Amino acid sequence: MDDCIEIATGSIRRWMYGEKLEHFLRQDASSILGELLRHSAGNVEITQRNAWDDQIHVMKSIPLPDYLASGARIYFELTVPRLGRRADVVLIIGHVMFILEFKVGESNFNRSAHDQVWDYALDFKLFHDASHEICIIPVLVATEAPEQTIRIHTTIHSDGLAYPVCAAPTQLPDVLAAGLSYFEAPPIDVIAWERGRYMPTPTIVEAARALYAGHAVEEISRNDAGARNLTVTAKTIDQIIERSRDLRRKAICFVTGVPGAGKTLVGLDVATRHLNPGSETYSVFLSGNGPLVAVLREALTRDRVEQKLREGNVIRKADAKKEVETFIQNVHHFRDEYLQDTGAPPEHVVLFDEAQRAWNLKQTSAFMRQKKGKPDFSQSEPEFLISCLDRHEDWAVVVCLVGSGQEINTGEGGISEWFDAILRRFRSWDVYLSTKLTEAEYQGGDVFARTIARTNTCVDGNLHLATSIRSFRAENLSRFVREALNLEVESAKETLSGLIDLYPIMLTRDLFRAKGWLRQQARGSERFGIVVSSQAERLKPHAIDVRVKTDPVKWFLEGKEDTRSSYYLEDVATEFQVQGLELDWACVVWDGDLRFNGARWAHHQFRGSRWNRINKTERQCYLENAYRVLLTRARQGMVLVVPEGDDDDPTRSRDFYDPTYNYLKSLGLQEI
Repeated sequence: MDDCIEIATGSIRRWMYGEKLEHFLRQDASSILGELLRHSAGNVEITQRNAWDDQIHVMKSIPLPDYLASGARIYFELTVPRLGRRADVVLIIGHVMFILEFKVGESNFNRSAHDQVWDYALDFKLFHDASHEICIIPVLVATEAPEQTIRIHTTIHSDGLAYPVCAAPTQLPDVLAAGLSYFEAPPIDVIAWERGRYMPTPTIVEAARALYAGHAVEEISRNDAGARNLTVTAKTIDQIIERSRDLRRKAICFVTGVPGAGKTLVGLDVATRHLNPGSETYSVFLSGNGPLVAVLREALTRDRVEQKLREGNVIRKADAKKEVETFIQNVHHFRDEYLQDTGAPPEHVVLFDEAQRAWNLKQTSAFMRQKKGKPDFSQSEPEFLISCLDRHEDWAVVVCLVGSGQEINTGEGGISEWFDAILRRFRSWDVYLSTKLTEAEYQGGDVFARTIARTNTCVDGNLHLATSIRSFRAENLSRFVREALNLEVESAKETLSGLIDLYPIMLTRDLFRAKGWLRQQARGSERFGIVVSSQAERLKPHAIDVRVKTDPVKWFLEGKEDTRSSYYLEDVATEFQVQGLELDWACVVWDGDLRFNGARWAHHQFRGSRWNRINKTERQCYLENAYRVLLTRARQGMVLVVPEGDDDDPTRSRDFYDPTYNYLKSLGLQEI
């Protein structure tokens, strides 16, 4: 963006106009408008020019005593990078930062506008390091609205962020006076604030939107060890692609990472930088996670349509969707395409998300026999997918993004299926491995040792993402979940004690109370929802029926007014709908499928009118992994609900629930 340029202080200019308030008040309005126009990208529509005119007039008309204007700063069109938008006006006066969003010509204050300005304030409070400790008041100004009751009050978070204030333009002096008297704090160091680092942690949907719009991963990720790790890993993949292309080699690369470390983000970053079909490094992002693909496609399609409208153009949604579908594809559709087409795909670079979930030989063969009429098909999914890229005569690169503890469905073979395919059929391919593949949790086993012994195998520590960035509040959440599920009680207690102040994990037996807690925690458009295991079939007395199919697109993308959205807390999502996606706040309702019996976990599946014990180790692992997925979906905090049992109902005996509740409580979880 033209407005994001280096300035003499060494900070990054994120605004189109920024000046001392006293200078702004003396400056001619036309010259202020001229500066805004100079820093705008492309042509500015007349409606935007008029809006700036109105905003400049309103801000100049605010009577401020000299002692307040002196030292204060004003900014127009301040970029909020994670959200891909700009705040209309930001005022820093004394010890308070005011973020103003103008709705020119509007007489009402609708919910979306209310959440919009709150989101701006939240973004700075959470992700701009110089704004963490300062007082922030978001203000929504409808230029045609009647005067409102002005009240300043803060949320239960007690972090110096006020609820949005709705005001008519004439009330802005009152808003500023009320805000300055409400908070007591030292003056804001404006120079330090301008130099502050912006360290966003976007959701995967936000990240996909930004990357698809042309932003670099450095612009939308934290500027700390986790983000540097992302950049290093992405550059390492780039180097592998370049080497393979230059030497006309074929290579397969395995990237590992802890849950929430950004494996999918790295894959999307690499894919978006090679979107041009005419490029020799043309790439595609593939995932077998149907809900993830559907949600990302719909989000990008909507953004594409809105972007064209802002540019004064119109694109049919169907056409925008076709563009997006060439970038993100369902791996099974890709597979089906090249079952029919024996030629090489147009892409030389293919990125497979959650590669450990690819089907093994037994599952693939059964599917091909039953669904595709191919009784003699004898390849695992990894073997067939590699073979598609092997059809290129010159070079190709396969990038496998590998998670641990994420296999949740029958036939998901783990990473060893990929090694088996390489050893049996693709010996000439170069292999680049993350050092973490030696660990048992990745199920590499003996085939890993044989793979690493190959002369054309390279082990690279840069291919592992060690820092979780999903929960920007608590990097050790995945460790706590692992320890809790592994019944490592003392370790779990210690880990929890280190994260509970930043990342609340609450415990209750009352679903209604849990819903209230969620609504109380969430601010702006922060997304919250209820997640449960797909085997949680005895939650129906609590109005939760996992057999009712939830549409993940509606659940994750629709707003607070839509009954199908997660916000309504009516439809629930299972591990299959939420894997790879995120909420800000989650309610995890724990059923009797995975129950603590005092010494270990007991695994059950409900069939007919009773619970049946799960004895197969593989299926026990799937169930534990389902809860692992559910317990790592929330970015800011969660509440666990273990319902009260009912001894009059043999399918919901108290013995199925009480020991689990007591175990979780023993770890130190706070009750509500």
